[in-house]
Amino acid sequence: MRNQVDDEAEPQALFLNPARDPGIGFVVPPAYWWRLRDPGVIEGFAASDDDTMNARIDAHLRQVKRHRAFTRVAEVNVVPVLLEAAAFRKSHATAGGKALLNGASGARLLNRFGWDRPGQDAEAALGRYFAACQAANAGAVLPQGVVPKGVDFAIECRNTFNYFHFLTETLSQLCVLDGLAFTGRVYLHFPNHPEKTRTFVRGFIDALFPELADRVVLERAPKDYPRVLSAFSFQWTYFQMPPQVVGSLDGLALSDLSWHGHRATRSTRAVLAMNTVETTLLALRARGLRAIAGRDFSHLPKRFYITRKPGQARDRQMQGEPALVELLEAFGFRSLAFEDLTPLEQIALMAQAEVMISAHGAGFANMLFAGDQTTVIEIGTLQTAQIRWADFWPVAHASRCRYVSFIADHHSDTPLEVPDFIAAGILAPQLSDRGLGRVMAYVAALCGHVPRLARAQDVALLAGQLLRSGHILPAEAVLDRHADLQPGSADLCLAQAELHKARQEWRAELIALYAARQADPTRWQVLAQILWCARRLGKTQVQVWAIRLLQSEFPDRIAELAKDRDWVQQLL
Repeated sequence: MRNQVDDEAEPQALFLNPARDPGIGFVVPPAYWWRLRDPGVIEGFAASDDDTMNARIDAHLRQVKRHRAFTRVAEVNVVPVLLEAAAFRKSHATAGGKALLNGASGARLLNRFGWDRPGQDAEAALGRYFAACQAANAGAVLPQGVVPKGVDFAIECRNTFNYFHFLTETLSQLCVLDGLAFTGRVYLHFPNHPEKTRTFVRGFIDALFPELADRVVLERAPKDYPRVLSAFSFQWTYFQMPPQVVGSLDGLALSDLSWHGHRATRSTRAVLAMNTVETTLLALRARGLRAIAGRDFSHLPKRFYITRKPGQARDRQMQGEPALVELLEAFGFRSLAFEDLTPLEQIALMAQAEVMISAHGAGFANMLFAGDQTTVIEIGTLQTAQIRWADFWPVAHASRCRYVSFIADHHSDTPLEVPDFIAAGILAPQLSDRGLGRVMAYVAALCGHVPRLARAQDVALLAGQLLRSGHILPAEAVLDRHADLQPGSADLCLAQAELHKARQEWRAELIALYAARQADPTRWQVLAQILWCARRLGKTQVQVWAIRLLQSEFPDRIAELAKDRDWVQQLL
């Protein structure tokens, strides 16, 4: 039996259209495709030893926030389905001979479709496929399915050794059985050798799904079923349905550089994945928090550093970790490894945490259980920021925690070069003394110990980082301690303006912006900020003043500011 999805066919023969193709039935009528929810706070900051690398990091972070982040998050519905003539191959599922575009598994299938066709225009073929689906599904009705008595439930696993994939992609899917009178067995099908299965798989099933635990079977693919229950996500159905059926997310995108609406380009798919949260992930979070309710976890710290336990995870020890841990201990942090804790202790640790810090790794999946006031600090690299950062956005959005990444150098002979993932894999971070200083200044301020900094630009940087990550009071404390540096510093005046803006103190913001203009008249952006602030206050004369200065001093910026803004054109 071949253990692989045959992806050499054209998309229409390869991928299942849930509204038209046989083999799938929806056993519970879906209440919605997706709905909106508020996001978590996600920010990244440069922490390299090199100014040029810091500029590269800042440019990447700006690009992500401006062109790939949504203003809100789409909560995608995941529902139970009955599959006919089902097959599980490696980490994918098919029904009626066609592959399900299902959550993370579907994303990998779509990406592989392009990778496996060198020299062919795979993206164009996918574009034609999704366009044809949308045309065919204009009046489509999802087929219903009746659950046969004693039917089993089966889901695909990416693998049984990576904690991130197991928690977010596999374990969460068991939540679709909630509310069903389900009495069958539960099969988790995976592609790896069974000896690679980690103990956390059974541990989390036993802790969070005790009613299913004795019916869960771990079985390596391939496996065929005449009929079986499974879980289906509407994430990629977004591109198979026309906007008039499934709705549109276009209003959430800040630009059209990476987001192309219902055209399922590679960049659009990536943007959708990082700005959506599946209902099963939210249900798993709720289940985890219920499991720890009423239990005593007072022995667990609220400030902690997560280490990588030797032999339990890939050997990616962060360079500079001992110095960081030593400094953190002075602020009440403890070091521990997730592997030394029970599943419920891991959940409770995150749920009651104030600050968690660790180097990039799969353990950040536990952000799912963090509180909305928890600050989770990741120390990564430009490599992880480019290829892995977005993977963790959904769990941060699910918990609505503060997810802050400090981007350091690479632990290699060439720390300022971004390594090729295929050739080198994921490299550990290298935290230099300069990077350590940036991380610890932020942590110290969070913990109520504002460091005294010598340069106004460093003060403004720290205050800005705190404000962007939602920490208004620590940012205010930083600015108050360095009030003597503010006169004549445009950077500090702008930071003060941002503080007032965060508090919706518009008049105070305008005064601080004017002080920044006086300190440095060469910045056109300050005049633009004055213009927006004056508009909020209804101060027409100030708006006219700012417009005239922009016209005389920065004439090349006026057309950009006036574009699609009738109110600006009226002031010209």
